[in-house]
Amino acid sequence: MGIFRGAMKGGLTAKAAQVAKREASKPENQAKAKSALSRFTSGRKAKKKG
Repeated sequence: MGIFRGAMKGGLTAKAAQVAKREASKPENQAKAKSALSRFTSGRKAKKKG
């Protein structure tokens, strides 16, 4: 039973990785990620200064 459960988890993880890679390659999602990262880094810089 444990081997089957491990195989299922591995399969789900692989599928999730495929979906994440496919979504990350879309230009609109890249733009969203870039803006979120810039907001995050600018917030951290402001906290360091203050």
